[in-house]
Amino acid sequence: MNEENLDVTNGCSKVRTGTQNEAALLALMEKTGYNMVQENGQRKFGGPPPGWEGPPPPRGCEVFVGKIPRDMYEDELVPVFERAGKIYEFRLMMEFSGENRGYAFVMYTTKEEAQLAIRILNNYEIRPGKFIGVCVSLDNCRLFIGAIPKEKKKEEILDEMKKVTEGVVDVIVYPSATDKTKNRGFAFVEYESHRAAAMARRKLIPGTFQLWGHTIQVDWADPEKEVDEETMQRVKVLYVRNLMISTTEETIKAEFNKFKPGAVERVKKLRDYAFVHFFNREDAVAAMSVMNGRCIDGANIEVTLAKPVNKESTWRQHLNGQISPNSENLLVFANKEEGHQKTLGKPPSLPARLNGQHSPGPPEIERCTYPFFPGTKLTPISMYSLKSNHFNSAVMHLDYYCNKNNWAPPEYYLYSTTSQDGKVLLVYKIVIPAIANGSQSYFMPDKLCTTLEDAKELAAQFTLLHLDREHSLFSLDLCRRIWRK
Repeated sequence: MNEENLDVTNGCSKVRTGTQNEAALLALMEKTGYNMVQENGQRKFGGPPPGWEGPPPPRGCEVFVGKIPRDMYEDELVPVFERAGKIYEFRLMMEFSGENRGYAFVMYTTKEEAQLAIRILNNYEIRPGKFIGVCVSLDNCRLFIGAIPKEKKKEEILDEMKKVTEGVVDVIVYPSATDKTKNRGFAFVEYESHRAAAMARRKLIPGTFQLWGHTIQVDWADPEKEVDEETMQRVKVLYVRNLMISTTEETIKAEFNKFKPGAVERVKKLRDYAFVHFFNREDAVAAMSVMNGRCIDGANIEVTLAKPVNKESTWRQHLNGQISPNSENLLVFANKEEGHQKTLGKPPSLPARLNGQHSPGPPEIERCTYPFFPGTKLTPISMYSLKSNHFNSAVMHLDYYCNKNNWAPPEYYLYSTTSQDGKVLLVYKIVIPAIANGSQSYFMPDKLCTTLEDAKELAAQFTLLHLDREHSLFSLDLCRRIWRK
């Protein structure tokens, strides 16, 4: 073991307690031949391993590990994760106190090893009563840019982003649902690396940066969901986007049946996109090839295989503050699909109760209280300066969404009726003034509630689900409670 590693290990031994000691780390390093260094709040084991030649493993080889006991270290963790394959690099996030921060990143030499680690180690009981979570980890190379003038074309946005940031690879822009000559007011900018994206975000994030005289919004785009290839080989549903609002399910079914009459089982359309279900996969794949780029009712559609929900991704959703049971249990490929203001690749989601499915939900968002000590400095802020994952209420999320789009607040109109057993039942109608003159003048759910709070929450939830971007980041438990009423 070289002198540098000895210093690092000795430094760690001063702060580690109990069985996690210098001898354990030394024994691990001597047994494996890996180096260990600590820098920038993390301790790296390997990267590369002994004898490694060539470039690092490609994207998709790294997994994220959460809920690690704070007094557990590499000498216990590495042997567990070696069960899935050869570790290229193990990065344990560290506190200044010497405890770990509860999570780590493990990069394997192949994607297959990473997928095996997820299968065998997610929810693994690493200590009695202590279960870790494991999911795929991907470097995010994509930024969300909001408040872009809607008349700007993709080429203009691409040229402008290349002028103000470095490493731009591509820009993804979606046409408006109601006017295909305009964009939706946001774009996704793809960078050559995570570092390039991070540097661009740092430059643009203060909120004072302007494009074409407009102050833009900048944040990380939510990473796309990963589905294993074996699952994708069984998909027989197509995702169709860029449809006209006026196009009906009957029209879509007729158009997709033209290449082979009777091949389509059913169609589910939501605003300007749809899911087309086929009786068999071969017809779905053939239809995708034939129909991609076709014109339906004056709009050139984009067609991809729909992406089934990857249940193992719920760990990452939870850690990002995102809880979104998905419409039709489907997601779609990120370079072709609808997105909300931060998410590229997810059509609007529906609560599990809407389509009669009872799929297990992800873990609850942690809700904690912290002591308020005398003298604690408080800073006044606006709720609109927070991120969407701070809201567990659909009412708050809808208000936040309207503000972020520079729209007037939603307007709520209360109605009532009486049930057969004499109960007063309530429902809200919501009007979004900014879009009230468009294709849908108001939003009203088809369920009634017995309490005012539930009626308002249900109406806001219903409105979010029917807007042209996904906004279902509210509490799944609250959603289920309301829909059971």
